[in-house]
Amino acid sequence: MRFFFEISYKGTHYHGWQNQDNAIGVQAVVEKALTTLLRKETPIVGSGRTDTGVHCRQQFFHADVEDPVVPTELLHKLNSFLPADIAIRSILPVLPTAHARYDARLRGYEYHITTVKDPMLVGLAYYFFRPLDLAKMNQAAQLLVGNHDFQSFSKVNTDVNHFLCELKTAYWERQGDRLIFFIEANRFLRGMVRALVGTLLEVGTGKITAADFGAIIASRDRKKAGMNAPPEGLYLVKVEYKDGIFVA
Repeated sequence: MRFFFEISYKGTHYHGWQNQDNAIGVQAVVEKALTTLLRKETPIVGSGRTDTGVHCRQQFFHADVEDPVVPTELLHKLNSFLPADIAIRSILPVLPTAHARYDARLRGYEYHITTVKDPMLVGLAYYFFRPLDLAKMNQAAQLLVGNHDFQSFSKVNTDVNHFLCELKTAYWERQGDRLIFFIEANRFLRGMVRALVGTLLEVGTGKITAADFGAIIASRDRKKAGMNAPPEGLYLVKVEYKDGIFVA
């Protein structure tokens, strides 16, 4: 039977989600735990991949389990096998054709910036001490909403057929000493959110204007956009699925 597993993790000690030959990814750790627990090689398919050091509050992966299992019991046992910085939040039966990646209709990220040096936030937020104009950053962020070609903010040589993404939400919010960027879309390109944040910080510091930001979007040229913001401030926070794939 196929199940969707809801997972969260602190990405500090992992080289992203995906399996790699020379580095430890979250996927490899989970597959090893599942294989040990179920005593059968159990590959998993994630809803997407995250970069090295990126955190996750909500992500899903699917796996096929041949022997009958009680999801609540499997949840408890699996969490006992996993390290403290990875947790399974729920296990949900789905249709045999359900796919954790291709059936996702919406993904949401947050990017966290701390404006004061805070040792408790090392690895969990990007410390940026320069003054930022949040109004100008939000003016530029609104240009992102809609269906656009985001090649300017994608890693080069990436294996995609197109660079179109439909953004539903993109805005900044101040919460005390933190600035948080909220963004939701039907899909994201590799490195896209960090490139967007890095370029929006240039707007916030006055290096470029909102109009310049719009021109960067239209250029479809990664060289015109800003540097990637550091990974420790980025969180995958939401993955939503189309109706009808979950089994009651």
